[in-house]
Amino acid sequence: MAVEWERVGQPGFDRIVEALVHRVYDATARVEVVNGRGGDDGIDIKVTHGSRVRIFQLKYYPDGFPTTAHKGRRKSIRQSFARALQHQPWEWILVVPCTLTTAERGFVTSLAAGQAVRVGVWDRAKLDGLLATHADLEASFTRDQLFEAAKVYGQERALLMDGMRDVSARVTALGRQADGLDDHWTVDFARQGKTVVHTLRAKHPRAHEVSPVEITLTGGGPLMPDLAQAVRRSLGFGLPEEVVLPRGAVESLTVSGPKWLSGEHRDVEVRWQPADKVPLAETVVEVAFLDGEHVTACYPGTLAHVGRGSVGRSVRVDLAGGSLELMVPAASGASASLRFTFSLEKLEPAAGLRLLRIYQRIAAGGAFEVRASAGAIGGGQLPPRPEAARQEAAQLRSYIEDLEAVQRHCEQYFPIPDELTPTDRIALRMARLLIQGHCVASPFLRQARFTLNGQDSPTLRSLLSGEPHAVRGSTAAFALTLAGRHLELGPVHFYHPHVTVDEEDGRRALAALEAGRGEGCEVTVRPVGGECFRHLLHDAAPGSGWTPVPLELPGFTEPR
Repeated sequence: MAVEWERVGQPGFDRIVEALVHRVYDATARVEVVNGRGGDDGIDIKVTHGSRVRIFQLKYYPDGFPTTAHKGRRKSIRQSFARALQHQPWEWILVVPCTLTTAERGFVTSLAAGQAVRVGVWDRAKLDGLLATHADLEASFTRDQLFEAAKVYGQERALLMDGMRDVSARVTALGRQADGLDDHWTVDFARQGKTVVHTLRAKHPRAHEVSPVEITLTGGGPLMPDLAQAVRRSLGFGLPEEVVLPRGAVESLTVSGPKWLSGEHRDVEVRWQPADKVPLAETVVEVAFLDGEHVTACYPGTLAHVGRGSVGRSVRVDLAGGSLELMVPAASGASASLRFTFSLEKLEPAAGLRLLRIYQRIAAGGAFEVRASAGAIGGGQLPPRPEAARQEAAQLRSYIEDLEAVQRHCEQYFPIPDELTPTDRIALRMARLLIQGHCVASPFLRQARFTLNGQDSPTLRSLLSGEPHAVRGSTAAFALTLAGRHLELGPVHFYHPHVTVDEEDGRRALAALEAGRGEGCEVTVRPVGGECFRHLLHDAAPGSGWTPVPLELPGFTEPR
């Protein structure tokens, strides 16, 4: 149903045009409607987009402004245009509820002669076209909403003879009715069992400025600590996270705003969600850690959110596998806080190490900044975390560094395993040290079994007689299995300077040698003092010789 422009009157015409201008320009510009009671100074509506100003002049002339009648109307238009020029507009637009004749349109465009301003017209055809595009606005000004709502409600009570198609059609009809309730807001709805869920939704990005809605919550008692912190982050600093207040936490909810929306509600669950993201002018940032003026570390990230709340402002930076949230209080002298969350799930060691290094920088405390090309976005001074937290991070980093070194050596890359047995952890540390050219004592090799080849010697007889001697041997490969992957480091030597033979094996082997049947005889040797054999990669040339380096694994006894 089209607007009957001849019948709406001056106030109705102004309201419709003001709503249309808001709808067309609110997303990209600032719209100001001027109250003309004290003289509008040539401006009915002002639209500012950067340095460009667009001025709308509204004239309720349903029958136009021909030269044969209403001669004062053209004079009024000229005067309005002249006053508007004082504001140096980029464009001046005359809005009228009629279809202009060729002569009338020519009169309007002639106003621009000799002036550095564009001149345009929104006439009846333009207004009808805009209302067709924004049908909910047209509905709000033309429908007898009580009648339409009653008719749709009556349909809901009818039999749904066409099944799901009828359900969809009637829900859509109710949605159109809801869209017609207000120029700036609408309400989405859903039925969940016996509960109807209403979701207030803005029709344009500046709805909260043009038609403010205030929500007052009265609590039913102290909030749980985690929930209180979530409320503070969301409302206090504007961080984009969903917060749910259960029924028991809310005594009442009072809404102030448009008449159809206002009221007090009890026995409600309150849930607020982040608004749709507004594109940021710049998203490439870096997180810098400082020692005075010196940058000690710097990590790239993506600026995901900039927000503001009742307590201060917030910045969120996304990193591969993690997120950094900065909360800066507005109060002078108040300390900023930083929350860093990350997950190592599905990350390879190199990516996981970067996250852990960031966490360790934060845990150590000190100054930091989030920087964009234009300068610092936020920052502050962090207090050090408890020593236990820092030690835990150091142990986790040590494990991932071991894994990264082994993967790189074996050229097998896979995500960090979720779990690791104590045995695997020891083997992983041994593998890294071996790769680095160190000698390590292996708690997994406390004895070795040899098969004699029949050759005899005084040294062999001395060993078989129980005298300690040095023993050195080789294995084809040192390997470990992690996350179902078989990782081979290559051939290794094993050695110990003082080993002895099992007494029974020694007597049997000596007797076999005396009888000339030593070949094939097996003997077991063990390092003295309960020590372990030492490993060294075949190609390694350690400066420390066969002296083993400690594994330095907290909670594990060092092998000797």
